[in-house]
Amino acid sequence: MSALRVAVLGAGGRMGAAACRAVDAAPDLELVARVHRGDDLDDVLGAARPDVAVVLTVPDAAPAQVDWCVRHGVHAVVGTTGWDEARLAAVRGALGEEPRTGVLVAPNFALGAVLAMRFAAQAARFYESVEVVELHHPDKVDAPSGTAVRTARLVAEARRAAGVGPSPDATTSGLDGARGADVDGVRVHSVRLRGLVAHEEVLLGAPGEQLTIRHDSFDRESFMPGVLLGVRTVADHPGLAVGLDHLLDLDGPGPGPGRAGA
Repeated sequence: MSALRVAVLGAGGRMGAAACRAVDAAPDLELVARVHRGDDLDDVLGAARPDVAVVLTVPDAAPAQVDWCVRHGVHAVVGTTGWDEARLAAVRGALGEEPRTGVLVAPNFALGAVLAMRFAAQAARFYESVEVVELHHPDKVDAPSGTAVRTARLVAEARRAAGVGPSPDATTSGLDGARGADVDGVRVHSVRLRGLVAHEEVLLGAPGEQLTIRHDSFDRESFMPGVLLGVRTVADHPGLAVGLDHLLDLDGPGPGPGRAGA
C-alpha cells in the first residue's frame, strides 16, 4: 500500500515543526508539503496533492484553510483552536458538497487529555461542585483554551443529563473576572505562565472530599500520537468530528498507544 500523502499547514510553528518530524518518521506516511504563513494554498497544495492536511495555524486563518481543503477533497486534521458553533456550521455546510471528505477538529491531541475529559464528564454528576483550571505558556493567543471549553461543555452536558443543578456559589461581589469565564454554567480559569506548555485541572467537590483530575503536557511531542492517529483515520470518518475521542474506542480495547504513535 502506498504511503498516505500529508501536508502540514503552520509548519513554521512549534506544533507544526513537531508534526512535520512525526509524519516524516512514520513509515506509512509521506510528508509532501510544509506550508508556511503567506504561502498560496493553490500553489503549494495544488502541486503537492496531499491526501490529508494537518492544520496547525492560527484561529483567523484556519477556517479558510479548512474550507480550501474541503473544496478540494483533502481530508483535514485541525489542531487550531477558536472553533465556535458558527465556524463549525460553516464546515458542515461545505462538507455537504463533499460528503466523502472528513474533517477532524481536535481541541487537544494528547491522548491523556482526551481521557481526562472523559473521566471528568463521568465524574461530574456525582459531585456538587466543579470548576476547571487551564494553564498554558504566555504565547497562547486564546483564553480559555479549546480543551478547557470542551471539558466544561462535556461536564455541563453530563450534569444536565443527570439532573444535577448548578455548582453552589454565594459570590455577590468581586473584581471583574475573579470567578473566571462561565462556559455552560461551569467556571473556567486561565493561567498564562512562562515555562508551562499545556496543563488542565478539573476540580470536583462534595461535602468532605475533593477529586482532582489533572493532565500535563510537558512537551509538544505528547500531542504527536494523537496527530498521527487523526491523520491515519480521518478518511474513515467522512463529515465533521469534534474531539479525538471520536476516533478512540473508549469503551473497548481501542487501537492502543502502539498504533497511535507508530
